[in-house]
Amino acid sequence: MSAAALPPAGPDPANGELAVEPGGLLDVLGVAAVVLDATGRIVLWSPQAEAIFGYTAQEALGHPAARLLVEERHRDRVLTLFERVMAGGGAWAGVFPVRHKDGRTIPVEFRNTRLLDFQGHRYALGLATDGATVRRVEQDLALSSRLVAHSPIGLAVLDLDLRFVLVNPALERIDGRGAADHLGRTFRQAVPTPDAEVVESALREVLETGVPVLSRSVQGPLRPGGRQQVWSMSLYRLETTAQRVVGVAASVVDITDQHHAARAAARARRRLAVIADASERVGTTLDLDLTAHELADLVVPEFADIAAVDVLEDILAGPHPGGTRASGPAVFRALAVKAAYPTPAQEAADPVGEPARYGAERLVTQCARTGRPVLVERVTDDDMSRIARDDSAARLLRQAGVHSYLAVPLRARGVVLGVLDLKRARNSLPFDRDDVLLAGELAARAAVAIDNARWYRHQSQAALALQRHLLPHGPARLDGLEAAYRYQPASAAVEVGGDWFDAIPLPGGETALVVGDVMGSGINAAATMGQVRTAARTLAALGLPPAVVLTHLDRTVAGLDEAMATCVYAVYDPRRRICRVAVAGHPPPVHVPAGRAPRLLDLPTGAPLGVGGVPFETREIPFDPGDELVLYTDGLVETRDQDIDVRLAALTDLLALSSSLPLEQTCDLLLGALRGPDDHDDVALLIARAHGPSEAGAEPGGSWEADRRERAGGPEDRTADRAESRTKDRTKDRAESRTGNPSGNRTRNRTDFRRAEGAAEADGRADGHEEGAP
Repeated sequence: MSAAALPPAGPDPANGELAVEPGGLLDVLGVAAVVLDATGRIVLWSPQAEAIFGYTAQEALGHPAARLLVEERHRDRVLTLFERVMAGGGAWAGVFPVRHKDGRTIPVEFRNTRLLDFQGHRYALGLATDGATVRRVEQDLALSSRLVAHSPIGLAVLDLDLRFVLVNPALERIDGRGAADHLGRTFRQAVPTPDAEVVESALREVLETGVPVLSRSVQGPLRPGGRQQVWSMSLYRLETTAQRVVGVAASVVDITDQHHAARAAARARRRLAVIADASERVGTTLDLDLTAHELADLVVPEFADIAAVDVLEDILAGPHPGGTRASGPAVFRALAVKAAYPTPAQEAADPVGEPARYGAERLVTQCARTGRPVLVERVTDDDMSRIARDDSAARLLRQAGVHSYLAVPLRARGVVLGVLDLKRARNSLPFDRDDVLLAGELAARAAVAIDNARWYRHQSQAALALQRHLLPHGPARLDGLEAAYRYQPASAAVEVGGDWFDAIPLPGGETALVVGDVMGSGINAAATMGQVRTAARTLAALGLPPAVVLTHLDRTVAGLDEAMATCVYAVYDPRRRICRVAVAGHPPPVHVPAGRAPRLLDLPTGAPLGVGGVPFETREIPFDPGDELVLYTDGLVETRDQDIDVRLAALTDLLALSSSLPLEQTCDLLLGALRGPDDHDDVALLIARAHGPSEAGAEPGGSWEADRRERAGGPEDRTADRAESRTKDRTKDRAESRTGNPSGNRTRNRTDFRRAEGAAEADGRADGHEEGAP
């Protein structure tokens, strides 16, 4: 029968109730009763006697006991003892060898005493039990008694009413109360502990079900000094051999030291995990605000209930902050504020992004000025006034239940950048010295990431300023052409690129339109862009055909340190109403004829500038009044999640819708529709629209047919075309000689290049051009 299936506890004889269930020590011992008359004959024989001696009642009754049960050599001794008991000499007890029915001799524990009936007749009562059983019970009792008395484990027995009936010395030492303070009391009455109700509920459940409770951790009484005890408690239902429930046994082990050591180890593991997380979660980008939010998200709620990342305002002002002042007020700017749950403490925090001035007496100021942590384990009203920015914020912090405060400096490269501000409210544990070490480690790691992001922000701002300075600052006066342009940098987390645009008035009323993209980012890309743009303007002023300009730019870029760029170069001739266009690895321009659908120009893409040895081609397109030409960099149409053909189709669709809009509005429309807040590339956009014939300087009375005849070209145009063709052929020959003779003499190749270059320059001079080295 399982413990849970045992019968319920019966009546308690100690309370005067009648116990009818079998069981008890007598049943364990199997005590037999035998009565002898004055002559020594057996007159009464119990069933237990049959079990011990082997004789049935019929076989034993009426027979002399000495002759039936005792060997002959012991009979005289037995008779003497019998006569003494019958004579009133007192009871006799001891172990005596008895002959079993089967002939064995067994030791039997006897207790003999005299009985008298109402007539004065004498009888001898013998109570007997198996000697081996008695020895076993004695040993069990002795062992149990010693174990209970000397065990280091606290032991207790509670009766059916769950009142203490036994406690051992170890339990007295563990809970600090003597046996008298336990006996007769319930657990709740005897042991003042926060978990008393939980323990009593468990005792009751064990008593009713028989299912033991093993190694349950419960809080014990407070130790001297206020340290909370922790016990490991096990509960068992007590049952007799006849499976009668008699109470509950409890064992208690004081695990306070192990518990606190385990908690300390767990906290240490959590700290290591937090530090490890900091390496992965803080500083994932070079965005200053995002880095601050990553730090706040890391420490809340694992480490603090409320956190703020405050950076000194003068740190944000420039890339080279001076040393931290040792005293005086400080102006902070909150970059991130995080709370584990809605709380008034959020209202008490400084608004993110706004500067806040703190006096020298404020704890956050002291932390920043001294560069040392400030710990307030238990916040008082006086402390609160030095934590909050003003009295209203102090009231909100009190309302939020803030009880512990910690501020650690954000120090990187010897400079205090700001402060990590931490508060606890619902977390009942105050900050301690271990928390100071952990927060300091987190702040040190995060400060480096914040400093990197700060430097990056200043560098990006410098690069953007440089790039904007190098780009056109206002619309140029163009003959027969109006233009609108935009430059839009990438998202804040990405460096400024090398995109540029230009609209250059040329002699004879022509206009050069240029859009390019230097590969790379940052100040270096912006500076390279400035060099390439200057070279392009210089070459444009010479009136060279687009392919020749790109050829010279290719050599210029190849001479820069590991630079490459894409470019589209177009020249508009208002007299002939044409555009000549050449491309160097750049996205195709869009031609929007007046009143017709936009189309992507099918041009030879060429190779990026700086590759070298690849010829460029000029293509001529009609460009009538009202026509538009759209030049752009790849940042307008390239994304990570859409095919380039889809994006180009979206561009032409938008241009079809905007044909009647002013150019400025068209620029805004394209950027608003095709650009996203997180795009990772910058954009240069240039849109040009041709004026009518009178605005373009056409002769009065002129006609489109006359202009077409002019397009066939006078001597100057034919000369320019010949120069472009010869330069293209020589460039092609030079490329073929390079690729066709990879193991040839490099000196010969350089000589051929110089000869070809000289020939191109001679042709340019013969055609009336003054070529200069870019």
